[in-house]
Amino acid sequence: EVELEESGGGFVQAGESMRVCCIVSGITFHEYGIAWIRQAPGKDREGVSCFASADDKIYYADNVKGRFTMSTDKAKARNTVCLQMNSLKPEDTARYRCAFTGDYGRNCLSWWQYDRVGHGMQVIVSS
Repeated sequence: EVELEESGGGFVQAGESMRVCCIVSGITFHEYGIAWIRQAPGKDREGVSCFASADDKIYYADNVKGRFTMSTDKAKARNTVCLQMNSLKPEDTARYRCAFTGDYGRNCLSWWQYDRVGHGMQVIVSS
């Protein structure tokens, strides 16, 4: 069974940086997706970055490109993913969750494809 262990989060000032990480273990799928999904108060969920194992690439939502960097560290049945968030803005304030799916379609940023989602951590960016 796939398990997610998240770490990081907290409070920062606008313009500062923060790093959140997730250890995904128990991976038995040949192809899978891992995403960072966030949800701000009163807003819909949003996939901000994702790793697609099929093409070994990382994708970003347009509103975080150039500011957020997702990294992966793959090992047998395990992948540690981190999201380095730079130049944070108040609108980045949200609950960030790590998510896993063994069956994603053409776009691994689509949050509704993920059936294993972590509890997440709060990221608060103050102006």
